[in-house]
Amino acid sequence: MTATGEIHDVATRPVFEVRNPGTGDLVGTYPVHGPEDVAATVERARAAFAWWYGLGYRERAERLSRFAGVISRRMGQLGAVIHDETGKPFSDAALEAALVLDHLKWAGRNARKVLGRRGARVGLLTFNQAASVEYKPLGVIGVIGPWNYPVFTPLGSIVYALAAGNAVVFKPSEFSPGVGAWLVEMFGEVVPEQPVLQLLTGDASTGEALCRSGVDKIAFTGSTETAKRVMAVCAESLTPMVAECGGKDVLIVDADADLDEAVEAAVWAGMANAGQSCIATERVYVHRSVYEPFVTRLVARARSLRAGIDAEAKIGPITMPKQVNVIRHHLEDAIVRGGRVLTGGVGEINGQVVQPTVLVDVPEDALAVTEETFGPTLTVAAVDDMDTAIERANASRYGLSAAVYSKARGRELAERLRAGMVSVNAVFNFPQIPSLPFGGVGDSGFGRIHGPDGLREFTYAHAVARQRFAPLMAMTTFDRTAKTDAFIGKAMTILHGKRRLK
Repeated sequence: MTATGEIHDVATRPVFEVRNPGTGDLVGTYPVHGPEDVAATVERARAAFAWWYGLGYRERAERLSRFAGVISRRMGQLGAVIHDETGKPFSDAALEAALVLDHLKWAGRNARKVLGRRGARVGLLTFNQAASVEYKPLGVIGVIGPWNYPVFTPLGSIVYALAAGNAVVFKPSEFSPGVGAWLVEMFGEVVPEQPVLQLLTGDASTGEALCRSGVDKIAFTGSTETAKRVMAVCAESLTPMVAECGGKDVLIVDADADLDEAVEAAVWAGMANAGQSCIATERVYVHRSVYEPFVTRLVARARSLRAGIDAEAKIGPITMPKQVNVIRHHLEDAIVRGGRVLTGGVGEINGQVVQPTVLVDVPEDALAVTEETFGPTLTVAAVDDMDTAIERANASRYGLSAAVYSKARGRELAERLRAGMVSVNAVFNFPQIPSLPFGGVGDSGFGRIHGPDGLREFTYAHAVARQRFAPLMAMTTFDRTAKTDAFIGKAMTILHGKRRLK
């Protein structure tokens, strides 16, 4: 592997094929990198890290800005690679590539402000000290990326790790290695001197080897169950990780909501990318007073869309073949439990193409309500009030994101939702704002990407306290006197011993 991430000597390693999920056409063959490959890659990253960190904030920001320029000029090329590997419509693929550009610029421009050295306040007993804190890069970050958003999601970790001064070893999903290879090659054009961003391809065994390679942190995006396995491997060496996992996200529609906007939001959030978004809406709770008109409009809008593999289809195929079985199982379980399909359904599944599906009357303990479906499906339920909607929304073991449509109470309802991110009168807006952290709670994972939190995620706090002059009374010494002890006791009583007012 070269500094730009090009792969050589593929004949000496096991290989795997990548096929277009819609057509089955072969789109690439890649090596399965083993432990020795991984170890050598991480070793190169160590040397690259020292060089990259030495460039400083300004030069790193300049390189990231140039990387954004390369992506923007070659967006069509990147979109084609995304389309071929994931099957998503070309326009959606190009949109995904476009949305990452602001993050590249923001991370580079704000890294110094967020991470750079700043003074820290001292107390009365330490007034002779000068204190400061800064955030230093961890070193080498291993990024294990997903296939559903093979550009936007992994770059959410990669970009912020790079801006903080780390080197990165990137293992993309085995369903989208070509996207990863493209990104690494393009980054190599703006950083040709050292292998600051390197590529590994392979299956779960490659990811496992990366976790055991001695990297300083793992950034993982994927299912909750896979995250648990990754975490178990990382625990062997106490390697920290950030886990961005799945969700069972909810959209709440209040009585005063703009129904047309809420319907469009529900359809987009639930059906875009064939529902294969960690922040996809899968559950909708609607105030009973507007339930009927909402459902009528929602079904009509869903029927106006079509999933397929042709250029006219608005929704692409399911990328991972085994996920079709999960979707089918959830739909069948919902129907057995009394749910009704208003459009789409099991009969509208053809190979890896799943048509937009809307279900109603689905019990709250059905799989379509409790487990991540990851397909173009929505369950819709009427609620008597927003208190009930909030209660049901928060009953999930997941807590990634949510959306609220309400003219008068949007912010109030958002505050009550147990989720890492909430949209008010919009959907999918928070990932587009670089200054906001992205991540969830519960089974949706831990840690954050994006924003100041995303920069700090790949650093450690480095605190320095410097004595400016000798203290009037020496406290940290075995020669401390009884007089000093008495003074300390009296001072602490004056400072902290006041009785609180009732």
